[in-house]
Amino acid sequence: MKKILVRTLKLLDLGSAIAVRLTKWTGKSKTPVHPKHFLEKKPWFTHHLSKKDIIIDLGSGNGQNAIKSANFCRKVIAAEIDTNLIEIAKITAKTKKIFNIKFETADLEKKLIYKNNSFDKVLFLDVLEHLTKRGQILSEIKRITKPDGLLLIGVPNSQSSWKKLQRSAGLCSFSDPDHKVEFSQKSIKKLLQKHHFKILEFGYGKYDTPLRGVIDIIGGFSIRLYRKISKWRQKKALLEPREASGFEIVAKNFK
Repeated sequence: MKKILVRTLKLLDLGSAIAVRLTKWTGKSKTPVHPKHFLEKKPWFTHHLSKKDIIIDLGSGNGQNAIKSANFCRKVIAAEIDTNLIEIAKITAKTKKIFNIKFETADLEKKLIYKNNSFDKVLFLDVLEHLTKRGQILSEIKRITKPDGLLLIGVPNSQSSWKKLQRSAGLCSFSDPDHKVEFSQKSIKKLLQKHHFKILEFGYGKYDTPLRGVIDIIGGFSIRLYRKISKWRQKKALLEPREASGFEIVAKNFK
């Protein structure tokens, strides 16, 4: 019975994919975009950017994070393997009249083409968990980042109560079927330290809940209500950090 109940709750995660399409169907966006991208014009990572920075967004997806960052830095390289997502990103950037972004195709499971010490800041948001060669990509990030440059990384938390409940029912607890791994606070800190990144700030995402997919569908219809729910989830995660859906980390590159 427990396994059936948890499996049923996990089906609600499909709501996140539906919500991406809803934002287009309801006229909120010209391209399919997750409603989370409508919440903040200045998400957490933009507070660590400056107008002189040349940055790279590794695994840039549909370009939303790169586009938001472009307003706060000199130049952005958006590197993504999925050419369809790159085309969506280009359309969005053109619509918003943002021209300091260069979109490039990159396979993050291979060595990066960029020269040593090329970037002031590296965005690496919700990507590491999708990769098999995690040590290699962190070494490559270190190589292409300037001395004392910053890595701005987001990864999923594996230790929330909802994730533990799924595992106790004998089910995979990954929040995305493409994930190769998820992280505890201890494991992500250990991994970054192993690759000689010094953690300057360790923040938390929103409160983890099996109703996430339903909340995302709400966002497809009403951004105003979605914003209120998201603020509640953020406050609750700050009160109960172990229940956060993920971690938001600022780490310095020490050569």
